[in-house]
Amino acid sequence: MAMTISERIFERLGMMRMSQKEFSERTGIQPSTISEWKKNKTNPSSEKIMPICEALGVSPAWLLSGIDPAGSREQGRDYYTVKKDTDMGRLIACYNLLEPMFRERLIGYAEAYADLSEAKKKEEERGL
Repeated sequence: MAMTISERIFERLGMMRMSQKEFSERTGIQPSTISEWKKNKTNPSSEKIMPICEALGVSPAWLLSGIDPAGSREQGRDYYTVKKDTDMGRLIACYNLLEPMFRERLIGYAEAYADLSEAKKKEEERGL
């Protein structure tokens, strides 16, 4: 049986370890509305789809239908998740727990290290 939009939302929130409160803050959707989706298994209105997708890091196609980019239903849900036992999964799990200010810092560090790595690579290519 296919999942509903609200079921996909709450499953994704669980995978991201994001609270309903944080989801509400990120989307601008009232907590009571989010609770209604969960309690009554109702779906969000169309104007809420894009903010939900942005907060959850999924495409509207996946949210609305469960179809992954390869076109299979439901089975492709792992496409939108990263396994927690990988470096990327660990990084994303930690990132999702951070407050926005610390997320920006982490991104800044990552960009600085990437720039240093690129500069080092160019120096090595020039034989320095």
